[in-house]
Amino acid sequence: MHLRSGPGGAGGPLIRIMTVDDHPIYRGGLAALIGVYADLELVAEAANGREAVDRFRQHRPDVTLMDLSMPLMGGVEAIGTIVGEFPEARIIALTTWEGDADIHRALQAGARGYLLKDVVDEEVAGAIRQVHAGRRALTPDVAQRLAAFTPRIELTDRELEVLTHMARGASNKEIATALGRSDGTIKVHVLHILQKLDASDRTEAVTVALKRGIIHLP
Repeated sequence: MHLRSGPGGAGGPLIRIMTVDDHPIYRGGLAALIGVYADLELVAEAANGREAVDRFRQHRPDVTLMDLSMPLMGGVEAIGTIVGEFPEARIIALTTWEGDADIHRALQAGARGYLLKDVVDEEVAGAIRQVHAGRRALTPDVAQRLAAFTPRIELTDRELEVLTHMARGASNKEIATALGRSDGTIKVHVLHILQKLDASDRTEAVTVALKRGIIHLP
């Protein structure tokens, strides 16, 4: 085991970290943050979920900071893939998302912490140490969202597709054309979506879905 003394380390174990984010500037910020603390060491970086899986296999970091919204493979899928192969993997979702559905997706996939990107440096370092020690890391606001969590809404993959098109302002006819389905079929999907989201109309359904993180628009 690597040991390092100094601020925050106190001769304890050196925590090897991988960061995963598609924005180089943000990864650079994390690298600078990690470099401040004597007990933290950056051993790998990745720009998308596929790279994250490959580099985890190669470097086996102690703790991974994982963005959720990335190209090629998103963070939730990457977390699930890594934890499926390495059950002891310690991963923290570090993201701008904050809907209760987002939090649960990440935690259900196997993340051991969930932080918003606007947290201060000390909170990130503290979360890394907590997760490395085998504990969960959730900021008070995230914990509060979990405590008030509304039962998870189960939309089918097709309903999520339709809902995403709705959020982009597409009509039923336009959605039907895009998905290769009949207008009647899309109407049924929309009805089911409204029922599941307890929404009175399309606008309310989209508002609820975006707020809770059920869907996301670029």
